[in-house]
Amino acid sequence: MKFSDLFWSSVLMLITGLTSANSQPVIFPHPLSPRIANYNIGVRYNPDGHTLAGHDTLTWHNTSTDIIHNLVFHLYLNAFRNNKSTFMFESGANSRSYEIDSDGWGYINIKSIRLSTGEDLTHSYEFIHPDDVNSEDKTVIDLSLPRAIKSGGSITLMIDFSAKLPQPPIARSGAKSEYALVSQWFPKIGVYIDHTWNCHQYHAHSEFFADFGVYNVRMTVPGSNIVGATGLEVDTVRNNDGTTTHWYHAEDVHDFAWTTSPEFLEVKGRAQNVDIRILLQPDHREQGLRHVEAAKTAIDYFHKWYGTYPFPNLTIVDPRRGASETGGMEYPTFITGLTYFGLPATIRGVEDVVIHEFGHNYWYHLLASNEFEESWMDEGINTYTEMQIIHDAYGPDADLINFMGVQLSMVPYERLSYMGNATYDPTVRRAWEYYSGASYAVNSYIKPGLLLTTLHNYLGADTMLKIMRTYVERWKFRHPKSKDFTDVVNEVAGQNLDWFFNQGLYSRAVLDYSVDKVQTFALADARGFDYTSSESTGSSKDSTLRTANHTKDSTTLYFSEVDIRRLGDFRFPVEIEVAFDNGEKVREHWDGQDLWKKYRYTKPARLVYATVDPDHKIPLDINITNNSKTVETASLGINKTAIRFLFWIQTLFDQPDLLNVITFATSIF
Repeated sequence: MKFSDLFWSSVLMLITGLTSANSQPVIFPHPLSPRIANYNIGVRYNPDGHTLAGHDTLTWHNTSTDIIHNLVFHLYLNAFRNNKSTFMFESGANSRSYEIDSDGWGYINIKSIRLSTGEDLTHSYEFIHPDDVNSEDKTVIDLSLPRAIKSGGSITLMIDFSAKLPQPPIARSGAKSEYALVSQWFPKIGVYIDHTWNCHQYHAHSEFFADFGVYNVRMTVPGSNIVGATGLEVDTVRNNDGTTTHWYHAEDVHDFAWTTSPEFLEVKGRAQNVDIRILLQPDHREQGLRHVEAAKTAIDYFHKWYGTYPFPNLTIVDPRRGASETGGMEYPTFITGLTYFGLPATIRGVEDVVIHEFGHNYWYHLLASNEFEESWMDEGINTYTEMQIIHDAYGPDADLINFMGVQLSMVPYERLSYMGNATYDPTVRRAWEYYSGASYAVNSYIKPGLLLTTLHNYLGADTMLKIMRTYVERWKFRHPKSKDFTDVVNEVAGQNLDWFFNQGLYSRAVLDYSVDKVQTFALADARGFDYTSSESTGSSKDSTLRTANHTKDSTTLYFSEVDIRRLGDFRFPVEIEVAFDNGEKVREHWDGQDLWKKYRYTKPARLVYATVDPDHKIPLDINITNNSKTVETASLGINKTAIRFLFWIQTLFDQPDLLNVITFATSIF
């Protein structure tokens, strides 16, 4: 719907007024961020065509030492303009399994760009494609400026734009019937960093990167609609045409998203001085308190473990039926959940999604690393903290699912997801350059989550907690990179762990230690020894020998051998537990550097079994089925386990709805 000149004039007057100190609400007494990119936006939503008509007054500050001659912008919604965009090419014209129908294409058009002085720059921009050779991609523009912006200077632009949301929603944004989730919807300036513009195209497997600023956004929607958005609602105005304008204000954020629907039910709560607002679908009303309690859990743990959440509120949106593409997504102070009707409380899908998405308000929002280029720094760190909280809050066993005899914890599930896609790529890679979507998911979410959990167990919980708190405090609002994180780890741990990160982040090495062979037999000619232990220094060409001292009694002695192998290229210290039939257990510590290590014992007891990583401290180990071996196979126990496993596999496939629920509950968001 097109605005009249009178409406635009009114919007401009209102927005211009926001720049004065007297009219702008203040949430924080002092800025928390550099506030480089600041937006005052007025937008009208037409639910009939799911279109937007907007005006944006952008003020951008040049905090670099360079002279700037151009500005570069994202036009994200043009990823859904047609099937020629890079996003559609990479995703095969669909994303996260949902196709766009013939009338559902979305777009964003710039109608005009002017300087605050009135100078028209509408014809001074061109579409560029910095990441590939696709000249049809229209998700990035380069705007030439008539006058350069000096270091320390600023520029104010007035941009008129129109947009249409994809239907059904795709890749986080879109509309379905009465419901709309409006994200990446306005011309969004890139980040000037390292003496250049960082403004990538919208790719199928990438998220976002932007500078911090202040947002004032007025959204005009049908009067019966409820609105939720980034930041705090300042005011609402009922208009003569049956619409209502909702004014939201947010400070020190790097994005702004919103939702509207006439069907939302509101459920509220509070934790750590944070107001919680759930916008719930009517068919999920019985899950309202679950969402609130999950939000409280997330806020409490992050506040206690990783530092204070510095914002006064959190809004959680429950997507409509048929709009699950908008579920499980994060924006500053505003996240989306995802659930099913009738989801049992012991399948913790609601809790997992809320905890994960709230975590992004730390690793994505406060720190604002570049998800185009180092996605693990948000998604992977967030997966690690999600696993820690889920385990502590709902564990220690079956922390994710405990339903009808099916028990599953998050760490084993993540390991299963990692195993099949572990070797395609190193973790640190630009998001669109991974071998596949599965490789992107493993290296962005799962592998770094397991990597940091392994580091957590290696260093100890207290040290790891200090690392994470130091990282948040030092790098919030500063766009950290991978080395910034690893430098904090090395500093706080008091040791150089580059050997660990070089393998885990910058190589395809997998970690796999196995018990290759165990054997034990009586020494017929060796009687009368009183066991004591002595150890020789071993290597892959030697062995560790446990000996005994001669006595005059007739105790039978047994020679036992345990052979350990390193099957992967990832080198890591491991523990080995060796058990004997008299109840004795011996712990060995191997630096894991060589290809193999042999342990030999002469003892008055038979060897029973040997286990690598007996305390399960190394979830990064790609194959735990080879971590243990017994001298005599416990066939009865194996058979019972196999029968139980086959029973539940059959049960799940006989009940597809249950299988779908469990699959959902253990998905990555």
